[in-house]
Order: sequence, then structure tokens, then C-alpha cells
Amino acid sequence: MPEAYIVEAVRTPTGKRNGTLAGVHPADLGAGVIKALLARTGVDPNAVEDVVFGCVDAIGPQAGDIARTCWLAAGLPQHVPGTTIDRQCGSSQQAIHFAAQGVMSGVQDLVVAGGVQNMSRIPISAAMLAGQAYGFDDPFSGSVGWRERYGVQEINQIRSAEMIAEKWGISRLDMEIFGLESNNRAEVAVTSGRFDAEIAPVGDFARDETVRMGSSLEKMATLKPVREGGIVTAGVSSQISDGASALLIASAAAVKAHNLKPRARIHAMTVRGDDPVYMLTAPIPATRHILQKTGMTLDDIGLVEINEAFASVVLAWAKELEADLSKVNVNGGAIALGHPLGATGGRLATTLLYEMERRGVRYGLQTMCEGGGQANVTIFERL
Repeated sequence: MPEAYIVEAVRTPTGKRNGTLAGVHPADLGAGVIKALLARTGVDPNAVEDVVFGCVDAIGPQAGDIARTCWLAAGLPQHVPGTTIDRQCGSSQQAIHFAAQGVMSGVQDLVVAGGVQNMSRIPISAAMLAGQAYGFDDPFSGSVGWRERYGVQEINQIRSAEMIAEKWGISRLDMEIFGLESNNRAEVAVTSGRFDAEIAPVGDFARDETVRMGSSLEKMATLKPVREGGIVTAGVSSQISDGASALLIASAAAVKAHNLKPRARIHAMTVRGDDPVYMLTAPIPATRHILQKTGMTLDDIGLVEINEAFASVVLAWAKELEADLSKVNVNGGAIALGHPLGATGGRLATTLLYEMERRGVRYGLQTMCEGGGQANVTIFERL
């Protein structure tokens, strides 16, 4: 089977809620990383065959196929199309998969994959509520099939994070210790400039602004739970934020034709589903599936990026997989660095690639929990 190579990967710095990137149109956020990607690789934009971008809550400035809009906003050739993917939090990881599949099938040679999200301007779950004006309270109410299968219980990620903590015996202190470690690792990474090479600045804005400098367990203990009677707080949850990411995926023929130097290849990829009410547990069966499929174990994986939607998600995954947390999210995760929904998959892939190179790691694994009880998993091999 033909190979799919990662030639380059870039991301914006992550902007905190109502922070530096809040006023930037999503199309301009996406255009910025696309232009940086092409500048770094020197690829003729006329040779790009598609732009596959992830975006959630695709309404308002994120509607109308934001992948296509980002490309055009970058001033690039009109003959290059774009398509927008919504696999919830895993949208841009799925964009990478679709781009790689296009290359591995022999249909395409050069594809831009990534994602964009401005959560400051379009709030999380805005699309879930947009139907209320037309008589639909949410995406599930009114479906006979859904009600027969799952009843009328609440489908909510905070509830899911609480359910996971209860099922896997994870305490608030467990989550706060994990959240503090994520923040501490991210603080070191940001202040030491470890992310500088992977970031495409937006104007003068060049560093993640989401890290809570000087955080402590004492401060975290004062936070109120998001749900009354619960244990999940903002300190153990991913941050609402803004950002964009982009990767160039190429075939062997494109690498040769454009004199490119690939940095990694897609070793394996999968996507699996799990209980949509628990919602956030699918990284567990998805990781098991890809390891079984490849004949690998986590001992073969040098670094892992698993999205920190909530601390309980990662801790439950680590318990089930008996994972070594010392090689998981080594530069911090979404608790500290934010989770701009549609862009996060590309951000994780970008950070993972750079860290694999910094440490000389051969294999890196990326996975994310996603709405609907789904999870993508990708194994990258550094070249």
C-alpha cells in the first residue's frame, strides 16, 4: 500500500477565551496556518489537491465549508477545493486520516489537513442549540430510535466526565494532581520556548496564553464543581480557547516531484465507537484495537498525546491500558493548553511530531475522545 507522509505541521498559539485571538475571524485563523505551511515547505499551492479541515459548531463565521473559506482567505488558487469535517473533538485528527487515506488510495498526492475553531465567538455547543428556533430542543429529542435505545437521559460531557470518575474510582484529588502536572509541564514547555518552532504567529502573538502560571493544589481545591454535587471543576477540564492547525500530507511521488523531506509517516490509524452516554471512553477500546491490529504494545510507543478533555478521561484510559503517564502529554495537555475543538487534533499531531524529533522517538500515538462516544487513534513513525 502507498505511504502517506507528514511533510510539515504548524499551529497557531492557543488563545484563551476572550483573549488575543477572540476577534480574529476563523477563516483568517485557518488562512494563517495554511500560508505558514506552504511557506515552510515551498510547495506550489497549485499542486495541492484538497484542503480537509475540522470544525465543530459550524455556524456563523464557521459555516459555509470553512476549509474552503480558509484557503480562499489565504489568497490561494481558486481551483483547489476544501471540505469540512465534524467528528466533534476529533475533527482535525479525522481530517488527517481522510487526507492520508486519499494519498494511500493513490487518488491524491498532496493534501492539506487541519482544523480551526474560534470558541470565543461561537460558543461550545452552539450548533447543538441552533435548532431550538425551529422547534428542536437538541439533536436527540424527538428521535424514536434514539429514545428507544438510550431513553431521555441527559447527554452532556460534564455528566460523562463525572460518570467516568465514578466508574473508575477517580477522586477529585486524583484529577487535581493530574491537572496540576499538566499545567506544570505546559508552563515549562512555554517558558522554555519548546513550542516556538511549531507555532505560526498571528501578528505579534506567538506564545500560548492559556497556561495558568503559578497554579497549585491549594488554589484548585477552592474551585466549585461545574455540576452541583459533582467533583469535576474547571481546573481539571479542558479550556475553551481559539486556534488553528495545519499539516501537509504527501505521497512518495509528491515527495520526489516537489523535492520534499518527509518528517514522519502514518504507521496506522483507526476510529472506534463506544457508549455515547459515557461519551468520552472510546479512546480505551480504540487504543486496544490499534495495538492489536498492529501487533504493538504501549511499550513500543515512545510518546502519547491523548486529549485532556477532562482529567478523568485520561486517568481512566491510563488505568485500563496500564499506561506510563511519564510519556503521556509530556508538554501538558488541554487542561493547560486549551482545546479549540476543531483544531485540537492537528495541534496534538503537530506537538507530538516536534517532540518525537526532539527526543529521537520512533513511534508516537495520538488519541482523542469525541462526542457520540467515538475516538480516533493515529500512530506516527518518525523518519
